[in-house]
Amino acid sequence: MTGQLELWTIGHSNHAADHFLRLLARCGIDVLADVRSQPYARYASHFSQAPLRKLVEDAGVRYLFLGRELGGRPPEPEMYDRDEYVLYGELAKSQRFIDGVRVLTDSMRRGRVAMMCSEEDPTDCHRRLLVTRALLQNDHPPKVTHIRGDGYLVDEAQLSRDLDGPSQLPLFEEEPQWRSARSVSLSTPRGSSLAS
Repeated sequence: MTGQLELWTIGHSNHAADHFLRLLARCGIDVLADVRSQPYARYASHFSQAPLRKLVEDAGVRYLFLGRELGGRPPEPEMYDRDEYVLYGELAKSQRFIDGVRVLTDSMRRGRVAMMCSEEDPTDCHRRLLVTRALLQNDHPPKVTHIRGDGYLVDEAQLSRDLDGPSQLPLFEEEPQWRSARSVSLSTPRGSSLAS
């Protein structure tokens, strides 16, 4: 592949399995990169890791788990502030995260990748606020498109302008505390959307 890399993002929400597969197919997705720290879904169990892997692989899409590297809920207590917000700035500097970004970028060079988390709306999801933001700071940032549950495609550049004004997501050094949108206690139960 030549030119600007491209990345799609998607949230599984509580979609039916066939609807989710149609969303991926409509964008010609080759690889589904799961970036949930805990790849379990309590209310839509077909999105738990094992059934999801089978579902997408049966549809000809490769499943890539990057939740350990790029998940928004790290296991280390020092990655949280005293109010239990994840310190994204610290997480983005970790070798594990850097390695995950490299794997994700290499995958984008070889095919059409959709980065998946649980939340349908990317606005406050770590796939946008952490991973997309880190990718956009690279020397050669990808074009990022969010796949909404109704099939509507939202360009990150436009979403950022709509939410943040004319500038894109802030650079690392412009914001004193880069952290998660919500407090995410280490004790949040598995399957919670906050556990992504």
